[in-house]
Amino acid sequence: MNSHDLQLQAGAFCLDFANTADWHASQQPLETLKSYPDLVAWAQKKGVLTEAEARRLLKAAEDCPAEAEAVLAEAIDLREAIYRLFSAIAARRPPEAGDLHLLNRALQTAYAHRQLAPLAGGFRWTWVGLAEALDPILWPAAHSAAELLTSAELERVKECADDRGCGYLFLDTSKNRSRQWCSMESCGNRAKVQRHRQRRQAAK
Repeated sequence: MNSHDLQLQAGAFCLDFANTADWHASQQPLETLKSYPDLVAWAQKKGVLTEAEARRLLKAAEDCPAEAEAVLAEAIDLREAIYRLFSAIAARRPPEAGDLHLLNRALQTAYAHRQLAPLAGGFRWTWVGLAEALDPILWPAAHSAAELLTSAELERVKECADDRGCGYLFLDTSKNRSRQWCSMESCGNRAKVQRHRQRRQAAK
C-alpha cells in the first residue's frame, strides 16, 4: 500500500506523520521523506505550513543545509518513535521507555514555542518562533502525539492487519470498531480475495 497515493487520513496528525513511511511494519519500509524539502512539502499539504512559511523554510534550508539535514534526521527519529509507540498500543503491548523519552524531549522543545493569544471572546493556542526555526513541523507532530496518548481516543488506535507489513496506523471511528485495514481498496480487498481463494481450495 502507498498511503500517499491513496490519500488516506489516519484520523490524527501524529498518525499521519507516522504513516510517512510506507510498508512500515515490513522488513523494508519505503521512505517518503527523503529530503528536507519533502518534509516541508508534506507539512504544507497537511495544512501545517502556509505557502509563505514553506517558502521561508526552503530558503532557510538552502542557506543552512547542514542544519536542515539535522532537522530531517530529527524528524525521522521522532516519526519512528511515534510509530513504535502507537504500533505497540494498537497491539496492546507496553510502549518502550526510550520512545516515550524521545517524545518527551520533543515536547519540551515544542512547548517552548506554545503561547496563548487573544481571540474574539477568548483565547487560543498559537505557535511562536516560526520565523527563526527550521523544525516547526515537529512541534505539532509531538503535540498531537501527546494529545492522543492522553485522550479517550487512544483505545481506537489500530494498525492495518495486512500480513505483508503495511503498518498503516489509524483511528477506528467505525460504530462497532471493526475496521481492520488501511482501506478496503488495497489491503482489505487483497485479504478478501485471499479468503475467497482459500474457501475455493478447501471446497475442492
